[in-house]
Amino acid sequence: MKFTRSMPRRDRVPRNHSAGGGGAQLRTEEVSRHAVRLVVIDSDVPRLVPFGALPQLLRAGDLVVLNDAATLPASLPGVTGDGALFELRLSGPIDGNRLSGVLLGEGDHRTRTEHRPAPPMLAVGERVQIGGFSATVIAAAGRRVELIAPLAGDDLWQAIYAAGAPVQYAHRPELLPLYAVQTAYAARPWAAEMPSAGRPLTWDVLLGLRRAGVELATLTHAAGLSATGDEALDRALPWPERYELPRRTVAAIAAAKARGGRVIAVGTTVVRALEAAAQQDGVLHAGGGVATLRLDPGYAPKIVDGLISGLHSPGESHFDLLRAFAPRERLERALVLAAIHGLSSHELGDACLILRA
Repeated sequence: MKFTRSMPRRDRVPRNHSAGGGGAQLRTEEVSRHAVRLVVIDSDVPRLVPFGALPQLLRAGDLVVLNDAATLPASLPGVTGDGALFELRLSGPIDGNRLSGVLLGEGDHRTRTEHRPAPPMLAVGERVQIGGFSATVIAAAGRRVELIAPLAGDDLWQAIYAAGAPVQYAHRPELLPLYAVQTAYAARPWAAEMPSAGRPLTWDVLLGLRRAGVELATLTHAAGLSATGDEALDRALPWPERYELPRRTVAAIAAAKARGGRVIAVGTTVVRALEAAAQQDGVLHAGGGVATLRLDPGYAPKIVDGLISGLHSPGESHFDLLRAFAPRERLERALVLAAIHGLSSHELGDACLILRA
């Protein structure tokens, strides 16, 4: 079984890229979350609608499951004891005073990660400055490091939010503020990068779903990094990622299934958490876990009946994940339609809704 993350390597996508047959091109420009368009893939004939039409596309009794992880200011400036500069990108939630992440070399977001110079290699026991505080390296494996900060609790969080910024993308010339990469329902700061499939789910859309009789539930999944600048590390993405599945969400899924409703995942982080939580015996289990599951086109989801995702083209790792929900030919026809109408891919672009037959 193979699984790929919900986003391609974000700063590796060219300005326009192929959407399959005929050389059609998807754009990569940012789209306002209020103006996102949605390609509906529920038959051999795709449709294009405003994202705000989502409540009319689902049925009363369906259940939409959201990843409520808030996005961390995961990009932190660092300097070694001998003055070498680096960037620490957090790769998961902060655990007490422990920081886990990846080192990038000196540079800014206008340079793609794979074009940044190599970072200084840190040794266990070495002390470095991260933003406005010092930290000690307790584990190091190439670019991947773990550090302990002398701060804890509110003091550590304040220092991280004061010094850090959200992960930036080379295709976007302006810096992204932290609020721009949060969903409307963001809760605990667990995500290294935005669970971006939920970006267009504004409060108006969420209210429309409830008025249409569609239920909502949440889980928390620590969406990790989409690129590290190191080819070997990138091939191993996604790494194991922490999730927490509440009892109320397990109960909501059981109730939806019992009434004939569908479970619609908002983003592949939700797919990964739900399918991982049902791996042992096919039954969902509430509580925390670490998602290691990987999907490929031959995987038949046990829990999830539909998926809201960004747009991804053949040749991108995420395209293969979408094939767990629809045949390749159906996806390619949808991408041609999207390209003809000037839709954008990427985490700040347009979206698709895939409903399994």
